[in-house]
Amino acid sequence: MKKIIGLLLMAMSISSIAQDINLNDPLPINKSIKKGVLPNGMTYYLKSTDVTKGVASYYIIQNVGSVLEKDNQRGLAHFLEHMAFNGTKNFKGKGILDTMEKHGLVFGRDINAYTAFDETVYNINNIPTTPELIDTGLLILHDWSNYLSLLDEEVDAERGVIKEEWRTRQNGGMRILQQSLTTMFNNSLYSHRLPIGLMDVVDNFEYEQLQDFYHDWYRTDLQAIAIVGDIDIDQFEAKIKAVFSNIPAVDNPIERINVEVPDNDNMLYVMAMDEEVTTSSIAFGIRHPKSLKDETVRDLKESLLNNMVTNMLAKRLTELSIKPDATYLAARISYGQHTRTTNVFNISISPKQNQQQEAFKSVLSEVVRAVKFGFADAEIARTVTEFKNFYENKIINEDDMSHGRIVSIIKNNYLNNSTIVDIKKEYELINLIFSTLKNSELHDAIKKLYKQNNRFLTVTGVKGKDNLTEEEALSIITTVENDTSLIAYTDDFAGKTLITDVDINSGSIISTEENEILESTTFILSNGVKVHYKFVDKNKNDVRLKAISYGGLSLLKDADLPSANLLGNVIQYSGLGNYSATDLPKILAGKTANASISLNNLTENIQGAAVTKDVETMLQMVYLRFVKPRFDIEGYDVIMQNVKNYQIRRSENINEKMKDSLVIALYGNDNPKHRIFNDDFINEISFERIKSIYKDRFSNAADFEFFIVGDVEKEILMPLLEKYIASIPTNKEHELWKNNSTSWKDSIIKKDIFLKMEDPKTSVRITYKNDYDYSLKASIVASALGDILQLRFTETLREEEGGTYGASVGASVSKRPAEEASISVNFDCNPDKAQTLIDIVHQEINKIAEGNIEQLDLDKTLTNYIKGRKQQKDYNSYDMTWLTTFYREGYDINDPNNFDHIVNGITKDDIQNFTKIVLKDAKSYQVVFKPLK
Repeated sequence: MKKIIGLLLMAMSISSIAQDINLNDPLPINKSIKKGVLPNGMTYYLKSTDVTKGVASYYIIQNVGSVLEKDNQRGLAHFLEHMAFNGTKNFKGKGILDTMEKHGLVFGRDINAYTAFDETVYNINNIPTTPELIDTGLLILHDWSNYLSLLDEEVDAERGVIKEEWRTRQNGGMRILQQSLTTMFNNSLYSHRLPIGLMDVVDNFEYEQLQDFYHDWYRTDLQAIAIVGDIDIDQFEAKIKAVFSNIPAVDNPIERINVEVPDNDNMLYVMAMDEEVTTSSIAFGIRHPKSLKDETVRDLKESLLNNMVTNMLAKRLTELSIKPDATYLAARISYGQHTRTTNVFNISISPKQNQQQEAFKSVLSEVVRAVKFGFADAEIARTVTEFKNFYENKIINEDDMSHGRIVSIIKNNYLNNSTIVDIKKEYELINLIFSTLKNSELHDAIKKLYKQNNRFLTVTGVKGKDNLTEEEALSIITTVENDTSLIAYTDDFAGKTLITDVDINSGSIISTEENEILESTTFILSNGVKVHYKFVDKNKNDVRLKAISYGGLSLLKDADLPSANLLGNVIQYSGLGNYSATDLPKILAGKTANASISLNNLTENIQGAAVTKDVETMLQMVYLRFVKPRFDIEGYDVIMQNVKNYQIRRSENINEKMKDSLVIALYGNDNPKHRIFNDDFINEISFERIKSIYKDRFSNAADFEFFIVGDVEKEILMPLLEKYIASIPTNKEHELWKNNSTSWKDSIIKKDIFLKMEDPKTSVRITYKNDYDYSLKASIVASALGDILQLRFTETLREEEGGTYGASVGASVSKRPAEEASISVNFDCNPDKAQTLIDIVHQEINKIAEGNIEQLDLDKTLTNYIKGRKQQKDYNSYDMTWLTTFYREGYDINDPNNFDHIVNGITKDDIQNFTKIVLKDAKSYQVVFKPLK
C-alpha cells in the first residue's frame, strides 16, 4: 500500500512539473545490481534478492555463439554446451551433476544451458547459500570459464546424444525454418549457423577442433558471471575476485566481430513447403539497424513509441480476426531484436484455408491505414493508461522479480549494452514523455517502422494449393500502398465500466469462521456460498481466486463431450456481460484482472487473478461468469473456423498421428470417451449444446467452494464479497463426480505402428498400471520412483548408449476417479537402437522391483523434495495450495507429518515394494512408432 501511495504522489508531482526532457541524457541506472570487471577482462554482476530465501542462482553468460563457427565447426558451440556437464578440472566426469543433485537440484530444471547464434549461457539455479555450496557454485563457474576437460571418450559418448537431440527436434516446422533462413537473414552467416549444427560435423570432427574452438572463444574478455539471490554482495564480490582473477586472459585474442546482415533494396522472398505441414503462414518483416551504443532518453522514447504503435496495431488486427468474415485466423505485430545488430518490424499471419492472398491484403491494409492516418485519440488514451498501469505494477512487484528475469536484464546489458535501468526513475521519464506526447509522434513512429528497404517475406505454402507467390505479394503491396479508398480508423469507445447497466442486489456475510492453523478466515454468505480467505503478501500486489465444484465432464452424456471440448474457447471468444470479445479489452484498459472458466474430468472451475487495486474488477468478472455469461454466435463461428483449420494442420503432423494411433491402440476406434479429433468429432459440436453445458455446470455458485489468497485486506474484501459473490442467485443442490473411466481394450497391449516420416525416428510409449490404495505416502513414493528412474535412464539410455536425447518418466498414484498407480516412460530414439533401449527400460524397472536401488539416487530425490517444499513456502501459491488442500482434501500440507516426516522416512524397501505391487499382474502397453520403410 505504501508503494501504491508513493506512485500516486509521484504521478501528481510529475503532472505539476513543467520541464523539458533532455533526450540526450543517459538512462538512470539501477544501482542495486553491482557490476564490475576483473583485470583479466571478465565482467561480473551481483544482485541481492530474497524472492526465494536461502538460495542463489549462478550464471555464466558468454558472448559466443554458433555464428562464430567456421564451416567445418558447425555445431561445436552447442557441443561445448553439452561438454560443460561432462567433466571439468575440479569436477570429473558427471561431477557437476552428481554434486548438485546431492543437494536437491535437478538436471534440466535447476541445471541447464542453451546456445544461440550470438550467445551461450550455462546456469545452476537455486543453490542453497551455505558456505560450502557458495564456494562450490563459484568453482563450477570458474571451471566453465576455462577448464572443461574435453576428454576424448566423453566427446565420443556425447556425439550420439546430440544426434538424438537433432532427431527429436526435426519436424515439419524445423524443416520450414531451415528453408527460410536465407531470406530471413539475407544470406548472411546467420543463414547457415543454426546452433544444432550439421550432423556430419558432429559425427566426424577431430578432438583438437573442439579444443581449439573452446580456447579461441571461451575466454575471460567474452564472459560475464551473474549471481542473483539471497546473498551478501560484498562477500560475493570478494570471493569473485579471489576465484576468477587467476584465470588467464588469452594473448592476442581473435577479434569478436558482430555479423552484419546486408541491406536489400528489393524485397526478399521464399516459399517453403514440407510434406508434414498442411496449413499456410505468412511472415512479412522489415529490418532496422540496432545500436549497441549507450542508451539515452531518446532511445527510451523511441522504444516506448514503437511498443505503443505495435500494441495498438495488434489490437486492431485481433478485432478483425474475431469476425466470422475475416480472411485470417490470427495476425501478430511485433518489433524486437532480430540479430545482434538488427531489429525487425514483423507481421505474422495465419490465413484461412485458400485465402493467403486475401489475408495478406487484409492485414497489410490495416498496417498501411495506420501509416497513412495514424491512430485515434481513444485508442491512444487507452494505451497510455495500459502502459502506466504496466509500470505501476512493475514497480510494486520489483522486489518479487524472479532470478531468471533479473538475469535476463543482466544478460541484455552484457550482450547488447542495454541499460540496467532504475524502474522508478524510468517511470518518471515515461510520465514526462506522456505529458507532452503528440499524436503525430506516434504517427511518425509507425511510418518509420514501415520503411521501403530491407523487407523480406517468408511464405509457408501447401502443396497443391493457391499459395502466395512473390509476384502476387509485390502486386498486393503496391495496390494497398496506393489504395485511395482507405480511410482513418475510428474509435470512440469510452465512458463505460464492466457493470454498466447491470443491476446487482447485494447479499451479506452471515458468519465468519477463523482457522488458527492456516491463519485464514471462512466467510459464509447469505446465498450459501463459502469463501475461504487468507491474507498473504509473500508476493506483493498479487491476489488469486479459485472456485471449485465437483461434477465436470463425468456428469455429461457422451454425446456432449465434443461440445464440452470447446466450451472454454467459445466463452473466451464471446466476451462477458454486455460486452463482446472486441469491446471487453477496451473496458478493462488499465486494469490487471481476469477470471476464466475450465471444465475438467471431475470438476468445473473458475480461476481469477488481479493486482491488489483491481480485486473488485476480478470479482465483477466472477459475478458475470455466473449471472450474465455471454454466448456469441459470431465468436462460435470463428472458433469453428479455427477448429477446422486445426484439423487440417494436424492431418499430416507426425506427432498428431502418433497421438491418434495410441488412442486407437488403447481404446479402439469407437470408444465414446476417447475420440479421435476428426470430421465426425467436429460435426457433433453444437453451439446450443455448449450453452446448455455451461448453464448446467455453472448454474449454482453455492456448489462451488471459493478460495482467495493474496495481499488484499479483509476489511476491503468483505464488502466486495457481499456485493459481487453473495448477490449471485443460488440453489441448495450439490453434486458429486462419478467414475466414468474406461478400460483399455486389452490388459496387455504390445504393438508396433509404422508411419511415413520425413526424418526417420522411433518413438516409444511404455506404461504399467495397477490398482493401488491411495495415501499421501504412496503418492510421494510413486513420485520418488519416477525421479529415480529419470536418473537411471539419463545415465543408461542417454549417456551410456547415446541412443536418445532423454526419456520422459513418471510414476503416480491417483485418488480419483479410481485408486490406481502407474509407471510411464516415453522417448524418441535412433531406430537402430530402439530394441536395445526398450530392453534397458524394462530391465531397470525390474531391477528396482528386485531391490537393486542406489541409495544415492534415493537421497538425491528426497533431498530435492525437501528443498523444493522449503522454496515453495516463499510464494503466495503455496498458501493457495495449503488452503485448497485443507478444505478439499482434509489435511494440512504444512504439518510435517504430512510431508517432511514422510519424505525423510522413505526407504529403498518402500520404493521396491511399490514397484513390485504395480508390476504384479499389471495392465501394460508398449506401443512403438517406427518409420515406414
